[in-house]
Amino acid sequence: MQFFCLKLFPLLILSSVSLSFLVCISESVIELPKNNTIPALFVFGDSIVDTGNNNCINTIAKVNYPPYGQDFMGGKPTGRFSNGKVPLDLIAEELGIKALLPAYLDPSLQTQDLLTGVNFASGGAGYDPLTSDVALVFSLSDQLAMFKEYIMKLKRAVGEEQTSKILRESLVILAVGSNDITNTYFSTPLRKFVYDIPSYADLMVSYASSFVQDLYKLGSHRIGVLGLPPLGCVPSQRTLKGGVSRKCVDSYNQVSQLFNKKLSDELNLVNRKIPEARINYLDMYYLLLDLIHHPEKYGFGISNIGCCGTGTIEVAFLCKYTCSNVSEYVFWDSFHLTEKAYRLLVRQILKQYMKDFICEKPFC
Repeated sequence: MQFFCLKLFPLLILSSVSLSFLVCISESVIELPKNNTIPALFVFGDSIVDTGNNNCINTIAKVNYPPYGQDFMGGKPTGRFSNGKVPLDLIAEELGIKALLPAYLDPSLQTQDLLTGVNFASGGAGYDPLTSDVALVFSLSDQLAMFKEYIMKLKRAVGEEQTSKILRESLVILAVGSNDITNTYFSTPLRKFVYDIPSYADLMVSYASSFVQDLYKLGSHRIGVLGLPPLGCVPSQRTLKGGVSRKCVDSYNQVSQLFNKKLSDELNLVNRKIPEARINYLDMYYLLLDLIHHPEKYGFGISNIGCCGTGTIEVAFLCKYTCSNVSEYVFWDSFHLTEKAYRLLVRQILKQYMKDFICEKPFC
């Protein structure tokens, strides 16, 4: 199968950035030890990290229109589910790889962009294939097929040996799972009558485990898998299930914690089975929960609603207007964070986990 975009969409043309490993950005940048490089970044997942792959397909899970991207370069909507950059852009920036990570299906993508990494994520996707089917988006299997296609393109561009080196030394991030819980399990009867919550979490973890092992077989050695956020505290779920006072939904947060524990345990097992790989669970649950409960501690003012619309339920095409003070908000819409909040999370995650990708076992 060959993946391509059938029509152009508004995305800034990305020229290649030379591989330096220190870039000057506001406060900090991750400085890698000597003799360690991360030449490229590859990302798989859902709307948290999609940068425009969905622009090409017939789905409502896309945001290539205002007000999305209002604070992006040039104020252009690119398909990123935020007011500006999303986590993978910020990871690439912090690691000094390049300023933005382009979507693999960006029709303006150049050969030189392939050398420093691309993004295969699709908004609305899940670990459970049914989640992606219902949303009419690219499943993880589709994203893996794109990655295989990408590898063939890279081999034609730089040869077999250099391709293997890029894949082996690059960082891969997988960020998905929220749609499985909020959309597929709790909002439809499609899985609820077959699986209880623990067994559905096991199903998701089994797909996650298979996916990271497939990535390893294709040559990736540094793989980070992001855990679920406190789903019961995102504005949309507070509105739908939090009662009149819109409290955090404890039962949903407990599901996130259950899944995260199972995922972490499974990745530890996989890591031990593959001694050459560095496959790491990346936790964001507790930092985001603290940010939501104590926004003022981190320089925010509002964390129970999003900036878009009323902030309680609107996302994607329902976002018709926005707040005037986006820097005060943790959430951009009722599900996705602002660039400012993402930057805080990314920096903390990289500071906490980057050593696990670059040090030699068993000394990590």
